[in-house]
Amino acid sequence: MKALMLFALGALLLAGGPVQAAPCGDRFCPDVNTSAGSLTASYLEQTPGSGWVASNSAPAEHPYTYQLSDPCVVNDRETGACNRADYLTCLAPPGRVIEDLVVEQRRLVLTGPDGTTRTVDDFDPGTAPVGTPVGPWEQLDRACIDITALNPAPSPGEVFRYFQTLPLPQLPTKQQPPGNGLVGLPVIFFTDGPTTQTFTLDIRGFTVDITATASSFTWHTGEGTDLTTTDPGAPYPDHTISHDYASGTYTAALTTTWTATFSIDGGLTVPVPGSTTTEGPPVTFDVLQARPVLTNPFD
Repeated sequence: MKALMLFALGALLLAGGPVQAAPCGDRFCPDVNTSAGSLTASYLEQTPGSGWVASNSAPAEHPYTYQLSDPCVVNDRETGACNRADYLTCLAPPGRVIEDLVVEQRRLVLTGPDGTTRTVDDFDPGTAPVGTPVGPWEQLDRACIDITALNPAPSPGEVFRYFQTLPLPQLPTKQQPPGNGLVGLPVIFFTDGPTTQTFTLDIRGFTVDITATASSFTWHTGEGTDLTTTDPGAPYPDHTISHDYASGTYTAALTTTWTATFSIDGGLTVPVPGSTTTEGPPVTFDVLQARPVLTNPFD
């Protein structure tokens, strides 16, 4: 087993409360950063088949302190520009938080012989007391690291995974005229289901409020064309969505695209980075050809 021992406090230290994720290129930076852009833990080990795992259990004194920094933060610190073209894909089982992180190392002052102080490589600690980090930070490794035990606030990606499993409404397709339609008379479409839903979830002990909104509607007309709108339509005479049909039998259906925002423990509200869809029950109707019939008004 290869192990890296970390001496830091083993807690997520957030300046001024939880820090919400900000856009990072075309992705979102994980919400696991301190004010300086790093996460501390007391122990980090690499086990066969499990990869890197961080925890808060470690022996009393270690030669180094470590910080786990988001690559985006490290990139900003070094070059002033965030670039995630080579961002690692870290697969996280349900209930686990695994992030692409850079391990950085700094010497700690250790107890030396006869009550003196020292460091692991004879770097001069000066008058710093035991346990004090000294010298510069040095990059050690970059990997997918399981930080679940550190209990970081849910990242936007983790919230998105929960968002995809929510029981969002399957909005029905309504049409006018009800029943059969007529050639030359447009069929009006709308839906009367709820277009906003709020859910409160417990994600690893954090209260996460997710507000889902139906942001677009794709109406499958049943004849090979789709109509995409940003409103749910309305019945006559306030209708906004209609379609002309030739005579025949058609099955129409509605696909609703949902986006969302979320907040953690009542904090700042930010977007969920992604969308999901629901499929409403289809409706089948006939469109008839009306034919004029001459009658004798005197009969």
